[in-house]
Amino acid sequence: MIHIAALALAALMLPIGLGTANPPVGANPYVWVPWLLISSMGPLFLVVAAQAPLMQRWYALSGAGDPYPLYAASNLGSFGGLIAYPLVVEPMLSVTNQSGLWSAGYLLLLCLVALSALALPRAAAPDAAPVAVNAGPSRKAILKWIMLAAIPSGLMLSTSLHLTTDILAMPLIWVLPLGLYLLSFSAAFANNRALAGVATIAAPFLLLIVAFDTFGGPTIHPYFAMAALLLCLFVVAVALHARMFDSRPDPAHLTTFYLSMSVGGMIGGIFCALLAPLVFDWTYEHPILLVASAAAIVYRPVFAFASKLLSGPRKVRAALWIFTFALFLSLATTGLFGGVSGMPLTRIAPIFLALLGVLVIGHRFVFAAVLALLMLSMGGWKMAALSSREGQMTRSYFGIYSIGEEAGKKRMLIHGTTVHGVQLLGAGQETLPTSYYAPQSGVGLAMAAAPALFGEKARIGVVGLGAGTLSCYAKPGQSWRYYEIDPAVAAIARDTSKFTFLSRCLPSAPVAIGDARLVLAAEEPGRADLLAIDAFSSDAVPMHLLTLEAFQIYRRNVTPNGLLLVHISNRFLDLRPVIAAAAQQGWTARLLHYRVDDAGRALAHSSSKWVAMSPSAQTIARLERAPGGEKWTPLRSKPGFSAWTDNHGSTLPLLLSGEGETSN
Repeated sequence: MIHIAALALAALMLPIGLGTANPPVGANPYVWVPWLLISSMGPLFLVVAAQAPLMQRWYALSGAGDPYPLYAASNLGSFGGLIAYPLVVEPMLSVTNQSGLWSAGYLLLLCLVALSALALPRAAAPDAAPVAVNAGPSRKAILKWIMLAAIPSGLMLSTSLHLTTDILAMPLIWVLPLGLYLLSFSAAFANNRALAGVATIAAPFLLLIVAFDTFGGPTIHPYFAMAALLLCLFVVAVALHARMFDSRPDPAHLTTFYLSMSVGGMIGGIFCALLAPLVFDWTYEHPILLVASAAAIVYRPVFAFASKLLSGPRKVRAALWIFTFALFLSLATTGLFGGVSGMPLTRIAPIFLALLGVLVIGHRFVFAAVLALLMLSMGGWKMAALSSREGQMTRSYFGIYSIGEEAGKKRMLIHGTTVHGVQLLGAGQETLPTSYYAPQSGVGLAMAAAPALFGEKARIGVVGLGAGTLSCYAKPGQSWRYYEIDPAVAAIARDTSKFTFLSRCLPSAPVAIGDARLVLAAEEPGRADLLAIDAFSSDAVPMHLLTLEAFQIYRRNVTPNGLLLVHISNRFLDLRPVIAAAAQQGWTARLLHYRVDDAGRALAHSSSKWVAMSPSAQTIARLERAPGGEKWTPLRSKPGFSAWTDNHGSTLPLLLSGEGETSN
């Protein structure tokens, strides 16, 4: 009755949906985002999350048998829902329809729960013999369950971030780690223990494989690295969840088991989503969780003599000797000890470390130590040195930024696998526009034409600050204003020890911090003659900046004869149909696809796609008559493609259409 009452009370929040409140200026996203989710759907989420263990408890009370394998079925259903959402639900249904469908499903669930409650056996007769139940789980067992749940939960999140930051920022790729995490429960909680056994055996070998690329950064084989990383996540999660399942209590204490598991999952999530971005300047939580996984999985030794050595009376001394040798090999990769017989230790030491790791499989803590030293040898020491240098790496709620330099020739602002700004360091080259903002790019030609189009006092707005490259197109008398969501990016662009675009070209330019769409909506109409939208985060697409409602805000912000520039370069998505569909609402649009040549590459130019839009066809015609204007081409729509709105949009059709833009 308590659970049915909780379901009915939570139903008062239907239909499900996010709250409509906007974050106040300067709101801390670490606080605002969790509060938005909790206040919008917290009670609904809580009561549905409590559903699976409660059903298993009722199943046990009915005398139907072992209830734990039902959790495998539950997570198989979760996996089905996860896959169905981006492939079927999101492309076919609007947000309003999704909310209605989910709400109807919730009410159906409430009815099914009530029917299940009615099907439970009545209370035992007064003269029935009491049923013996074993003692409740110990505190040690509860802590073990929490640990075994926290590590895979955190590893799923750290794998997602590591994958999208350092390997492949592909749209919808977030589905893969989460899906494999859910499937790991189905494998670990199944009656057939074969897959769980295989995963436990394979886990240490996969940990050694991914150790070679944990600190490696962008790789020339991203798909292989992605496959290895995802396979490691699945196998490790199965092994840890299987150990948890094997230590499950009597069904009478089932709810304690699942509560402990939920607490562990929450701890893993809080560590990766909230604490790590505040503590670390890189995704150090990922190698930490890999090492924790190595220490938590129980596996059999591979070599008998090593097992005998590490389990005998001198096991502590043996472990210390192995650790000392592994530390020597790891430090050798930094170049401290030169080379042997012409072969540098920096190249052969990681191989010996991996072989040493295989040797000590079966001894969890020794193996975990060797694994950690192997990861340090493969770029970990270098990353630690980079972190120790003040300002070289910056991490915020919105991403991880690093400053790279190439032989004193150029300095780069790097976010994940994408370069968001390049400054040449040669004398007289510091203010040359580079990267996607080359003089022959769409935005370069538009900025050069701004005085002729809008006069000497043109008002320029730029959404997305980056390193501040566009500021070097500023002319005397112009009024510029930047819009940037991440205060960390603004700090980097203003730090003259990193980039000097702003300090040299536009030192007094105001930067409005906050989501550009919200900031622009709050400003007076007609504020800008030219507004450039360049707000891509790695290769992720901020869909809310490309909906019809967003373009209505842009149209309100620019003057009737103003110009809107939208940067649509992307490695995986062809965004032209999105802009073309939006342009049909009273815009005239042109596309410029700048293809960099050898001369451009020498000046750190990059290929790019920019779309120029204006409410005035005359403005576009004047842009086409400006120098370089012949390069602008009509923006053609895609038959059958509907414009994105706040209520409906999907990247899937664009992902399948291909023809993405290679970025540097």
